[in-house]
Formats: sequence, structure tokens, C-alpha cells
Amino acid sequence: MFQKGAEVERLAVSDTYKYWKKWGPYLADRQWGTVREDYSEHGTSWEFIDHEKARSNAYRWGEEGIAGFCDSREIMCLAPAFWNGKDAILKERLFGLTNNQGNHGEDVKELYFHQVSSPTHSYCKFLYKYTQNEFPYGDLVHGNQRGRHEPEYELLDTGCFKDNAYFDCFIEYAKADVNDILMKITVVNRGKKKAKIHVLPHLWFRNFWKHNKRHTRPNMKSTSKTSVMSRSTRNGRYYLYHEKGKQLFCENETNNKRIYNIPNDTKYVKDGINDRVVSKKKQTVNPELNGSKFAVWHKMKLKPGEEKTIKVRLTKTKLQDPWAGFDTVFQQRMKECEEFYNETINKDTPEVHRAIAKDAFAGLLWTKQFYYNDVFKWLFGGPGEAKPNRYNMRNYNWQHLTNRHIISMPDKWEYPWYAAWDLAFHMASFVEVDPYFAKEQLLLVLKENYMHPNGQIPAYEWNFSDVNPPVHSWAVWHVYDKDKEYRGKGDTKFLETAFQKLLLNFTWWVNQKDKSGTDLFEGGFLGLDNIGVFDRNHMPSGITRMQQSDATSWMAMFALNMLRMSLELSKTNKIYEEAAAKFFRHFLNIAWAMHHIGKKDISLWDDEDNFYYDVVEMSSGATNRLRVRSLVGVIPMFAVEIMHKNLFEELKEFRIRANEIIRTRPDLASLISNLDNTNEEGNYLFSIMRAFRLEHLLIRLLDENEFLSDYGIRSLSKYHEKHPFVFQHHGHHQIQYEPGESRSNMFGGNSNWRGPIWMPLNYMIIQSLRKYYKFYGPTYQYEFPTGSGKKLNLKQIANELTKRLIKLFEANSDGKFQYHSDDPNHMFTKEEHFKNLHLFYEFFDGDTGKGLGASHQTGWTALIANLIMEMDEA
Repeated sequence: MFQKGAEVERLAVSDTYKYWKKWGPYLADRQWGTVREDYSEHGTSWEFIDHEKARSNAYRWGEEGIAGFCDSREIMCLAPAFWNGKDAILKERLFGLTNNQGNHGEDVKELYFHQVSSPTHSYCKFLYKYTQNEFPYGDLVHGNQRGRHEPEYELLDTGCFKDNAYFDCFIEYAKADVNDILMKITVVNRGKKKAKIHVLPHLWFRNFWKHNKRHTRPNMKSTSKTSVMSRSTRNGRYYLYHEKGKQLFCENETNNKRIYNIPNDTKYVKDGINDRVVSKKKQTVNPELNGSKFAVWHKMKLKPGEEKTIKVRLTKTKLQDPWAGFDTVFQQRMKECEEFYNETINKDTPEVHRAIAKDAFAGLLWTKQFYYNDVFKWLFGGPGEAKPNRYNMRNYNWQHLTNRHIISMPDKWEYPWYAAWDLAFHMASFVEVDPYFAKEQLLLVLKENYMHPNGQIPAYEWNFSDVNPPVHSWAVWHVYDKDKEYRGKGDTKFLETAFQKLLLNFTWWVNQKDKSGTDLFEGGFLGLDNIGVFDRNHMPSGITRMQQSDATSWMAMFALNMLRMSLELSKTNKIYEEAAAKFFRHFLNIAWAMHHIGKKDISLWDDEDNFYYDVVEMSSGATNRLRVRSLVGVIPMFAVEIMHKNLFEELKEFRIRANEIIRTRPDLASLISNLDNTNEEGNYLFSIMRAFRLEHLLIRLLDENEFLSDYGIRSLSKYHEKHPFVFQHHGHHQIQYEPGESRSNMFGGNSNWRGPIWMPLNYMIIQSLRKYYKFYGPTYQYEFPTGSGKKLNLKQIANELTKRLIKLFEANSDGKFQYHSDDPNHMFTKEEHFKNLHLFYEFFDGDTGKGLGASHQTGWTALIANLIMEMDEA
């Protein structure tokens, strides 16, 4: 795929954070309630700074806003605020429930949609829907005080959007140049009556001066009734131009009086603009028209269907006429953005599927965020600062970790922090639109100020030491391979750099998670949270260890990825043939170990059920299979790779070493696919699953009474709906099929792997089936669905699974997208300004396809775009 066009040229510029990616939608949707901003004694992150305090508290580590733009160091931030004249506060930030308030954990309670973004953010568009009635803050908190078995109480359930009494607020950005940012805010009255709205574009500095004495407080000052100049030691001068409106200034400093009942450090504090507009307190803004936080106050009254647009321009250059060419720039950037996606997404793709993919990429690109976290300073204070009073020294062993970068987030409201295995899946989608960013991000978390000196990749800020599935190597190879396919040559510098760091990570896994040195791995919850019959991080007493089918299979995949990378690198540097032989042996050892556990040589594969299970070893010496049919037993499918014989013929040393291993330990090689034979195309199959096991696993996987749903593969077999698995040992432990939100309080009640459909694991299944097809070809056929009598080859099965997943995003017989839940006024079914708007949920109900969890998790749910594109290529 050789692309051309203005956006492709911008992407190709090196050191892009100095150029076209310098500014972007890097502002968090939520900074309050994060670990970074938690300075409480006992680590009560959700309560220390909550939504109510957020408007008055100057943050230490970042900023937040609605559809906000900032530079790559978040020195200066640009975002709108709104007020309907009825709320008690300005709408400066998105509202949602804390983990303790929601009946299914934290949950944003707003309606907003990422509509489009080019990869360099040269053009972006965002839609926020704002009620004309009073925003129901209290009602949403009270209404969600319900049981885990009940659905969540959502914004549309409150009735505040009845009779379409709301505004559509479109926020658009276009770049005239690297430091020339054009902003449009278009407000449309969708209601049946005239309605007033206040619109306040904001510009402010992140408070970097309070904790860094090298810098003085920056300043913005009015230079005319329609212009402001900012000055800072961090970024020099900028000029902001606006149309009419009233200028308001205050400081981005904490209102200590309001929050802590102690005197303020400065007269005009962070919530001064809020208090001036909402409470009409003129004394809360600076009459001298200067400060580190600025807004221009527009008041408008709109007739039904009427729309008005506000223009803003932020630039390094002093302009005589800031509106000259303003509309032309927008039109040109929109055209270039459209051209980019026309080139990226196959023109033969149905228009409805193109729209899904484009929206998925929009969400993915909007969910970048400036992430700043210095664990040492967080624990002990910065230079000249007092040590924080902390009883809970969270992440104490990660004092080397200093992060200050633009990073892809899972969801900038629900999860405004990076997560290692999420990020790996994000990059599988990013490589389709911005391979440069994909490679940069994968290398970023392997750097010395991220990766632990012992080789562990940081998990997420709540506990960097948690263990996520080792999918980073898979992502590195996937991105390298895709990038090579598109560019015509491989980026071996990227691959070699990643490989060297992944060696450390592989060693960490071997040293830390293979306690007995037998190539059988543990890892605890491994990202699948409550998928086990008990918390795999805290097993009942009397269990000495658990041999995890998923952990061991992930490691087999890790070894296979490292083998594939080392073979690729061996083409230009024969030294890597040594590494290839090492990982070939690791792969064989893991495959052998999966079937020789303990003194009785128990296997993770159960010949009676034809399925993989975890095995626990008891202090008595007894072993026990945990017969839970879950994705844990499907993950062995992922350890598969196809390699052509030509690759081995080029690498004589590796071929000699590999043959020696097979000759001296034929028992090892016999457990994986036949390495003596290639298929007709000359391909070898490397897999821990031979044809017999694959065939029998697929019988369960493709059974609609077990894993196969109308909308993809479930995380737990539906068999357990009527046949719960019970484990009696130091208490009663039970797991039962739950298609939607889990009723278990395990992992804080925000864990849902007992039935729902998860996009990343479905993507891995489909990718694996395509690889198996590449080896077995069209003659190997299996029933789909099981028991139907209809036989398909593995490629056709992969396409059928893809179609079921796509069906989640297609309109059903009611006229709404399948994942939408219904609301009292059927907005997503009947309302024309709702029905074509996509959300990308964290996971989906295993029976109905209803979207659940985080509603803007385009991080890994953006993989639906990959599936659409790969099905068209298949």
C-alpha cells in the first residue's frame, strides 16, 4: 500500500513532535481521580480530587478538558467550555461516576463522539451533546446506587434530552502551519424552542511553575478587544485571536480557601471564570485583563435548528487579519483528511463499513494524551518540596519511572493512563494509519525510564508491577511486518532495537514467573481479571502454584515471536542465528512442559474434554485441573507462525542447530506441528497445536451453545450458564456464565471476563485462523457453526467471525446499532442526529451484543477497523 498526498508527506517528517504533531488532541478527558494527582495519606485516589473539587484545584501532573488541544509538552492548553444558564457550574470537563459511585465501577455520564482526525491532527472534529435543561449531576449519582445485576443509569435515562432539548456542539481544529492552530466551535439548537447558551473558548497554561522553581509563572494579557498575547519561558510568545465576546482572566492556581479553608496564594484563582459567569461575581476575575488562564465569553440565543459558529486562532505569528484564509485552511485540511482515508481504506469496502473503520481510527487518534508521571517525585517530593505524607507508598519499586510523553490511552476518561497490553493492541490499529507513531510507542515503553531495570514492562499507574499478558513482542512483529508490506522494506533498526529490549523482558518472565524452571508459567490475573474461579492473584491457601494455560501459551507465543524476529534479523546479521536457536529451543520446551506437569506428567490439555485447562498443585502434592471452559483454554491457538523454507535455507547455522535439537530430542518436536514437512507452497507450520487438537478445540469454539455468539466469541462458554464450575477448597468458589456486566466484586467490581465478547482476543483468534489456513489451505474444513452440517475452510471461518463482530456496529431491525442499549425516548433509534453516531465500547454482551464498560475504548476496540480491512484483503 503505497500512499501519497499531503497528509502522508507530513507523517514522513522526522521528529514529528517539533513539526506537524507538535499540537494535537493531547488533553486528558479526566485528570481528577487519578493516581498521579492523589496526595492523600491512604491512597484514596477517587476521593482526593473528585469532580466537585476539579474546577478549583490546579493539577500537578496534567490538565483536562472537553475536546482539548495542547502542545506535546502540554505547556499551553486550548479547549471550550459551555453553560446552559441553568447548571450550577460551567461545563469545563466531562462528568462521570467514581469507582465507588457506579454500580459497575467508574463510568463517564456524557454524550460525546470522536468524529474524525487525520494522523497528524491537521484536521480534527469532535461532537459534544449538551442538554438545555439542568445537567442531572445529582440524579446520575443517586440513580446509580443500585445492584450489580441491574443496568447502569445513563444520561438519556434521566429525561434531560426529552423533546430534543439539547445543543450539538461541534469542536473543530485545523492547522495552517505547525504553530498556527485554527479552532471552530459550532453550536446547533436541536430543540423545539429558542434556547440560550454561553460558549467560552479557554486558553491556559498547565501549572508547571509551582513545582519547578526554574520557571516563573507565565502570563497572558489582552492586547485588544479581540486579541491576547501569551508569554512563557517554556514556549515564548503566542497570539490568540477571537471574535468579539468578553475577555476574562484569572490564574491557574488552586482555590485553597474553597477546598482546604486556608488562604489563597493569589487573588484570582482557577475557578474565577466559573464564578464570574455562573455566580456573577465580578471580583473573581482580574480587571487588569491578565493571568495564566483566559476565556472569551460569548452569549447566544438560538432558534430551533439555528446554528452559530465561533472562530479562534492561536499562532506564533502576529497577524493583521487573522481571519484571512481561515475558512480556506479548514476546507483544504478536510479535503486532505478525506483523501487520506480514501487511500487507506479499500475503495471496494462497503460505505457502511468504511464509516465504521473511519470512526474507529478517529477515536484512536483522539485518544492520545500527554502523560506525565515521575514516581520518585510523587513519592518523595521534588527539589525544595516537602515529602508527601503517604501511608500507601504505591509503586515504591518503580522509582526510576519518569514518563512525560504523548501516549495512546485506552479511554481518556475511564482509563486516562496507559496500560501495557492495551497499548500493544492499539499499535496493531495505529500501523494502518501512522506506522511511525506505532513504532515509536512500542519502543517508548521499552526505554529505561519506563521498563524496570529487571526487565518488566510497566502495567498501569494503579500498580506498575501487575502482570499483563506478554503481547508486546506480538505487536512489534505485527507492526514491523505491516510496515514492511506497505513500504516495501523492513525497518530493521526498529526491529533490532525492540528485540534487544524484549530479550530483557523475556528473561524477566523466565526468572519471575517460572518458579520451578520447568517452562510452565504463572502470572496471576494476566489482564483477564475475573476469568478464573478464584482471584488468580490471591489463590486459596493450600494451593502452592497454578500452571496457567494462558500464561504458558502467551510465553510460547512470545518465544515464537522472538524466533521470527531473530530469523528476520539474521538475514543481515548472522549473529542473530544464535538467538534464533535459543528461542526455537524455548518454544519446544514450553510445548513439552504443557503436557508434563508434576510427577504424574499431567497435561494442560484434557483428552476427555478436548480442551486446555489451568492446573493447580496442592501442598499435599496432588494436582487438579480447573475445568473452566474459557478463553484461557483458547489462547494456545495464538502460538502459531508460518515460515517459508527459503528463510531456513538462507540460514545454515540455525538450520544445523535446529536439526540437532530435533535429532537429540524428538520427543520435543513431536509435540508441535510437523517440522519435517512443508505444505505445497513451501511453508512450515510452527504451532503448539497439532491438527487434531485444533480440530477439537474448534468444535467447542464454533458451538453456539458454548463460545460462538451471534456477535463474536464469548470469553466464557455458555455451557457454564446451566453448569457452573464449583471448586471447594477453603471455601466455596464458583464461576458461572454471565453474558454482560459481572456480578462478581473481584478486582473492584470492574472485571467482566465471564461471558462478554472482547475485541482484542477475537482479533487474535481470527488472525490465528488465517495463519492456520495459510498452511492447511482450503481442503481442511470444519463445521460452522458446530452441528450445522455446513463446512467451511479456516479462511472462511475467519471471515464469518469477522462478519459477526462487524454486526455489532451495523443497524439492526430497530434501526439502531446493535451495541446501543435502548433509552426511554429511543434517541439512537429515531433521532436523526443520534442514529449514525458510533461509540466503541470496551466489551459486548455475549448474548445481545450490547456495548458495556468504557464507552470510548477505541484503544483496542478500534481493531474492528483492522478486521474490516483484512477481510477485504482476504
